[in-house]
Amino acid sequence: MTKRMSERQRMILSLVVHDYIRTATPIGSKKLVERYRLEISPATVRAELAALTELGLLNQQHTSAGRSPTESGYRYFVGTLMKLQELPESTRRRIEHQFYQMQSDQGVDGWMKLSASILASVSGAISLVSAPYSKDIAVKHIALVGLSERQALMIVVTNTSQAQQRFVSLGLPMNQGRLTMIENEFNEAFSGLNSRQIREKILQGTVTRDSAAKADLAGQVAAAIAEVEASRGGEIYTDGLHNVISEPEFTETGEAHGALKLLGEKTVLRSILTKTDADRKIGGIQILIGGEGSIAALHHCSLVLARYGRANAIGGTIGILGPMRMPYAMNIPTVRFIAGILSDLVSDAFMDEKDEGEKQVFVSDTI
Repeated sequence: MTKRMSERQRMILSLVVHDYIRTATPIGSKKLVERYRLEISPATVRAELAALTELGLLNQQHTSAGRSPTESGYRYFVGTLMKLQELPESTRRRIEHQFYQMQSDQGVDGWMKLSASILASVSGAISLVSAPYSKDIAVKHIALVGLSERQALMIVVTNTSQAQQRFVSLGLPMNQGRLTMIENEFNEAFSGLNSRQIREKILQGTVTRDSAAKADLAGQVAAAIAEVEASRGGEIYTDGLHNVISEPEFTETGEAHGALKLLGEKTVLRSILTKTDADRKIGGIQILIGGEGSIAALHHCSLVLARYGRANAIGGTIGILGPMRMPYAMNIPTVRFIAGILSDLVSDAFMDEKDEGEKQVFVSDTI
């Protein structure tokens, strides 16, 4: 398609897309010439608009109407013609200050809520943020707290800082001293292992051969890790619904209302975010325009997504959902900037002692 388009056609397509993003109104040849002070006649522009329509890049509802971009037009613009804008320094400082002000005891949940709020505010779209998760859930720490001679509270903390608490029955009367001994044995034996590996150790009997009660407790550790593994993908945080409900795409198009319903279906959102981040590097951007997302409810929408976290380790996805008529040139650097902040936070929070001094910052300069 590039070879079939002249430089003038590319310029006109870029102007039509920019104008439609700003006004949500199709534009004709005469207005295009007047508004952008083009040094060519409306008749010449009209001929170029017709050629771009023939290429499938522009749409015209009827013969007397102006032109607006098609999905293909947006894709060509984003992939070939668009020049990314710089996030203003004042905006960068404001965002960094908001993260700096957040109380440290709010932890991961606080970061995610703040990220969703800031991203929705700056982009004017719906923000989507998945909590950090690891493809390899493992034990980080186990604690046993006696409640009575035959009951205890088990706390299993994972390498993703998720905590599973469960009340466990003890096969034998045990005081806190005995529970602490088992706790130490379990931490030494199970640290860094997933549920399958823990069950293998139980079957081998290397840790639990001296006590059926201890074997039962080890089984509870494996079950706690398995429960976290089953829900991997993390909590999904959203914000900014108010930003789009008044947009023409969401008020005039019945199909677009399906996109709003998705916000209440966290399973679907989790699937979108976890699947789309599979082929992306940390800090890289993926843009899904219209039907590219393969979800009917998003046919009139676009997604701008970035993965944050640590390479080949714990991380999540952050992005925005909005009409195809979104300001990509500013939204892309906005998503990338906040993803970079989250990468730093996650790297610091989940860095193992052996990783100290080896932290990497993952922010890509390419789409």
